Amino acid sequence: MRYIQLNNEIRMPVIGLGTWKSETSEVYGAIRWALKLGYTHFDCASVYNNEEAIGQALADAMREDGLKREDIFVTSKLWNNAHKKEDVRPALEEALKRLQLDYLDLYLIHWPVAQKKEAVMPLAPDDMLSLQEAPLADTWQAMEELYNAGICKAIGVSNFGEKHLTELMMTAEINPMVNQFECHPYLPQEELIAYCQKNMIAVTAYAPLGSGSDIMLEDETIRKIAEKNKATPAQVLLAWNIQRNIAVIPKAISEKHLQENIAALNVELDENDMAEIAALNKNERFLTADVFEIGPYKGQSIFM
Repeated sequence: MRYIQLNNEIRMPVIGLGTWKSETSEVYGAIRWALKLGYTHFDCASVYNNEEAIGQALADAMREDGLKREDIFVTSKLWNNAHKKEDVRPALEEALKRLQLDYLDLYLIHWPVAQKKEAVMPLAPDDMLSLQEAPLADTWQAMEELYNAGICKAIGVSNFGEKHLTELMMTAEINPMVNQFECHPYLPQEELIAYCQKNMIAVTAYAPLGSGSDIMLEDETIRKIAEKNKATPAQVLLAWNIQRNIAVIPKAISEKHLQENIAALNVELDENDMAEIAALNKNERFLTADVFEIGPYKGQSIFM
């Protein structure tokens, strides 16, 4: 396994298993298979509604297969309706209970938006809280307290653009260790990556294969490079980010896809391959934040 060293010297595996949209009935088996294949990094979130099954899979692997807690890297995320300072620690404690863990390796603020506590998903403008009502600086201060207490080995953010990161770091005592956002050849995010790396913030790419769309897997350039390297298109897409020192968390359920994805660690693209793939940039997102762009966020870009 390859690793990315965070700014507090914690090592994060460069490839992990994404669990967004993984049904409870299938994610348990995926985790057990992934562990057998060498995965140690598991990306979770409270809003995915499958952390209980993930926690049970990890607990069973510890009991039956001798898996040690220190050998895995588990991420979860603070949902938007728990941004009030007093709600941050209880949200983490609930995640730990679901995952049957004593600590998280990484805890992220999921989005730079806030919602009322009772609004799991915003259905109306009144479900949102402005960043004046629930300042990100206050949320981050609560995250820092969790880190200082040792309940999270690392803390970071997700879906934060340069503006939100800059504002956060103006008041932070501890800078984010990770920023997780959508990143792939159609959205290479070079400026944001450069900003993060300049500030010693590691990057994790979600949707590295296109989040359910096959358009990148069928891209002629990707397929040509895959054939040249005796690899699959998925492996080329993952290797491209890994060689940019970016962690990837592709979702997979079947043993076949789990094996295929982790084998991307064995693919080495040359400079021409990397340049050809970078030229595919379309500034195209597969995932938008439209659902949050209401109320105080109407007319704004969440990804600032």
